[in-house]
Amino acid sequence: MSHQQDPKLPTHRVKTPAQKHLAPNWLRELIRAILKAFVFVFYRLEVTGLERIPASGKVLLCPNHVSAMDIIFIGIRMKRLVRWMAKAELWNYLFLGGIIESLGAFPVRRGKGDVGAIRTSMDLIEQGELVGIFAEGHRVKKWPDKGYRIHSGAAMLAIKTCTPVVPVGIEGNARIFGKVRIVFGEPYYLDGSCDVDYTHAEYVTFSKEIMRKAYGLVGQTLHEEGDAP
Repeated sequence: MSHQQDPKLPTHRVKTPAQKHLAPNWLRELIRAILKAFVFVFYRLEVTGLERIPASGKVLLCPNHVSAMDIIFIGIRMKRLVRWMAKAELWNYLFLGGIIESLGAFPVRRGKGDVGAIRTSMDLIEQGELVGIFAEGHRVKKWPDKGYRIHSGAAMLAIKTCTPVVPVGIEGNARIFGKVRIVFGEPYYLDGSCDVDYTHAEYVTFSKEIMRKAYGLVGQTLHEEGDAP
């Protein structure tokens, strides 16, 4: 990827809207411990490649999306806090939005070109955070999935901010007592220039590349039926 060396990050960080609602560390760790115990009892979770996650600095985490548990399965096994872009509909449920927001998530309005969520993502990345985004935009449980789309946002964020991408492959059954396998890939830069304004179609093509790598990690092939508008 053709990219310039990142400017030195400021020593004083201005809080983004997503950072103002974070729970204190002790509370996040307590909730994380409870979730780890729950998953240990009720699921067979196999995770490999965690050592590939950079210990610090900006990173974009891009998994395929199998179930509503994906965020939990990944989050409980990582040392770093993942700032997930989560669908805004989750904030409609009593307490749920506040809980996941306190743990690092922030809402995105799907299909509406949510400029605010993109800006928040870019701010978090530029401040050295680990941001998670599902390029598929919704859960894909089986092939073929009618109306399957890959969105441009993941690639746009990676290229615009000159940020390495870590593809993540997920497969398995997220039902109680099901087996789930998660594989983290090597971080890499997309083959695009940070200084170029690509078209929507070009960003979608870059996002497809990310998802091919993610599915390849668990021995699957990307299935395409269309591009997101």
